[in-house]
Amino acid sequence: MSGSPSEEHSSYTLLHPLTTVAVLTDVRHERCVQDSRWGEQNHDPATWLAVLTEEVGELAQAVLADRYGRDDHNSRQMGMRAEAVQIAAVAIAFVEYLDRR
Repeated sequence: MSGSPSEEHSSYTLLHPLTTVAVLTDVRHERCVQDSRWGEQNHDPATWLAVLTEEVGELAQAVLADRYGRDDHNSRQMGMRAEAVQIAAVAIAFVEYLDRR
């Protein structure tokens, strides 16, 4: 590895700016959906971990469906992507909670 982690990150961002922006836009949208559905969440860290673990479990189910399922490949791909976006959004909500503490 050459350079600091921030240098490596900026290199990646420069190579894939549209993809990163699109993903972050989707994660931001999911955070807005979560906030409108449940309001501000102030769980203890163990509960946040449980929520994240539940979301990871849903991604695992989507990955298994992709590998062994008979559904359309595009719908399986979108299912995995949707679950990954939800994980990212929940992780951000957890960080927001930690910053409010």
